[in-house]
Amino acid sequence: MAFPIVATLLMSFTDFGLRDVTDPFGVEFTGLENYTKLFEDERFLRALFNTGCFVVLGVPLTIGSGLVAAVLLNSGIDRFRTFFRVGFYAPVVTAIVAVAVVWRFVLDPTEGLIAGLAREVGLTAPDFLASETLAMPSLIVMAVWRNMGTAMVLFLAGLQAIPTEVREAARIDGAGAFQEFRRITVPLLRPTMLYVGVMTSIGFLNVFEEPFVMTNGGPSDSTLTVSLLMYREGFDFFHMGYASSMAYTLFVIILAVTLLQLRLLKDKTT
Repeated sequence: MAFPIVATLLMSFTDFGLRDVTDPFGVEFTGLENYTKLFEDERFLRALFNTGCFVVLGVPLTIGSGLVAAVLLNSGIDRFRTFFRVGFYAPVVTAIVAVAVVWRFVLDPTEGLIAGLAREVGLTAPDFLASETLAMPSLIVMAVWRNMGTAMVLFLAGLQAIPTEVREAARIDGAGAFQEFRRITVPLLRPTMLYVGVMTSIGFLNVFEEPFVMTNGGPSDSTLTVSLLMYREGFDFFHMGYASSMAYTLFVIILAVTLLQLRLLKDKTT
């Protein structure tokens, strides 16, 4: 793995293109030109903004929905607990391309499930994936639905690791259900919550399959992400050096977000 990682890093400082495949050592060194060009590229800035929206909205929703599902499975649902656990986790182990294709049909404005339900009540469903306003929220909802199973399993493990004596002591002291959740459950789940946040953020920052399969970055680049733009530059236009600079810029962003979250965890637990 070291060779492609190092080679890509070196490539990001060159103008490596299709012509250089047969003679890679004849490539021209351009220094930081690719990185400078990135922040003058309106499409890259748009892709960076879209990716940021995907993370800012998707990560809290994934954490919140996963935590709610875990709490219900841990204490509120006794019968069919295994059935619900498997049901929530099934999308995680399903191929993302298959999930994206199914959701594309669900959101179809004429034959989709939502369109059919809307017709039953006399309404017309919008074309979610062709709307600049609705396309990105639709992708976020699909991503949250798919990833909440992972968060649920991790939170469920964290909830089951909380000593029952702590909960019993809180109840004896007169704590209600909400106070117990706020004062006992959430603080003791903080390490799990930060782990889920870090892993979900990394996955969402690398989002590629959902827009690639469902919208191809459209309409009007409203769902274009950094990973999708990187793919286009590298494999459609063969601007391999420029695409490599995008990859390492995204790597730095992921590293910064991860370190920030780990710092928050350290500050809260020491």
